Amino acid sequence: MSSNKVITAMLETHRWPAMLTTFVAGSLMTLAYEPVGLSLLMFPLMAVLLYHWLQATPSHAFLHGWLFSLGAKCSGISWIFFSLHYHGGMPAIMAVVMIFLLSAYLSFYFGLMAYVINRFCQASDVVKLFILFPIGWLLAEWLSNVVMTGFAWMQPGYTQIDLPLSGYAPVMGNHFVGALVVCSAALMLLPFKRKVSWQKAGFAVAVIWIAGFGLKQVSWTETAGDDIDVALIQGNVPQEVKWKRHMHRPTLELYRDLTLANKDADLIIWPETAIPDYKHRVPAYIINLREAMIESDTDLLIGMFIKNLDTSRYYNSAVNVRGGDYLKRHLVPLGEFIPLRSLVSFFNRWVKIPMSDIKSGPKQQPLLVLAGQPVSISICFEDAFSRDVRLDLPQATMLVNMSNDAWFDGSHESRQHHAIARMRALETGRYMLRATNTGISSVIGPRGEEIEVAPAQQQHVIRASVTPMQGWTPYVFFGDGLVVAIALVVLLFTAAWSWSRRDVGRE
Repeated sequence: MSSNKVITAMLETHRWPAMLTTFVAGSLMTLAYEPVGLSLLMFPLMAVLLYHWLQATPSHAFLHGWLFSLGAKCSGISWIFFSLHYHGGMPAIMAVVMIFLLSAYLSFYFGLMAYVINRFCQASDVVKLFILFPIGWLLAEWLSNVVMTGFAWMQPGYTQIDLPLSGYAPVMGNHFVGALVVCSAALMLLPFKRKVSWQKAGFAVAVIWIAGFGLKQVSWTETAGDDIDVALIQGNVPQEVKWKRHMHRPTLELYRDLTLANKDADLIIWPETAIPDYKHRVPAYIINLREAMIESDTDLLIGMFIKNLDTSRYYNSAVNVRGGDYLKRHLVPLGEFIPLRSLVSFFNRWVKIPMSDIKSGPKQQPLLVLAGQPVSISICFEDAFSRDVRLDLPQATMLVNMSNDAWFDGSHESRQHHAIARMRALETGRYMLRATNTGISSVIGPRGEEIEVAPAQQQHVIRASVTPMQGWTPYVFFGDGLVVAIALVVLLFTAAWSWSRRDVGRE
């Protein structure tokens, strides 16, 4: 096949070279996320999808939307392989199949929205590219975020944290930023389709981006008290030995010694499950730490498991040694609980992940008061869900995330997770304190800026001064409800108008 024929086949939406092009474009999206961070690459890659989406039949639009997202998910969350295969013992081929199935499921929503818009919404190319397709992406992203507890990863908004579009995050949230990414990519495409001149498209992009830059200059929250001296302990205990019997005492001694060396801080935070044991099995250890913290007037937040001795169920928890617990409420599917247990019971035959049948804590829990401030706590990937963080706002004056990304062996997951935490700080206008086992521990400012970042795969202690913040950002007040409701109204109105026009044509 000649080069001209190849290019023609790639542009003909219904043919397999075009489908392959869409899949490859989605796969390359991972390069726009951390740690590579080629943020601007997101726009031409998204334009590839929009080109095919625009001229496809409904069924082909579904395939292009599904394939684009499938490529992004398969490459973007490939780090799950480490937890399933190396730490869970699942055969490599089965781990690959599980990642593919998860990616295929999450991508269904993007194919569905592409189908719905092309099937039920008649509009000009300009309206589709500039309004309907961004709305479709936003709704698909939101659905994959909430259905069956959701899996909030590989969202385009996270690539924009250092660019002007992120200024919209504290106003309308990360999903809206993702919709603006689609909108900007569409405006790049319109001149090629000869629907809008380069000058008009450039002006529209400039207005959106300049407004975003202006919003980034706004301080949505204000100080709520004196600065707090914090210490974040990064123990760097390898996952493959963490639960070994011979590592139990050395791990406890490691965290105790690092804590006592920093007890002049107002608040010390350990990572998720820093203690590989149950709370009731190490009472003397906790009592000794409590006495030391009371003596220095320091609050110490420990990640560990709490077991209910009456029900034998256990919780992934954050424990303040001076009193008060937080029980993780949003669990990781397959990692911490088995969804649709009767259908996927075979999973336990293939993978052996320690503590993989955890009970979730209550949705509403009293905030822990640390260093005199009410604090919103999230464990592991809970901070990937804005709705979970918003449960504690505006009462909370700081955000804390305790995580153990050692499950993923220094892959790109830790940098992706760090970017997600930055977005939560930006959306809420509060400091985010992240204590992780092997990295990336960090202190993030209320504009999403990096203040202190620990080196990955190293033992490290971050010492920093942070300011409690109070007040509402517009996003904290409205949440995703406002932007999702607007998107649904526009979509339903367009669909209804399309059907009315069809009926008029029949008459």
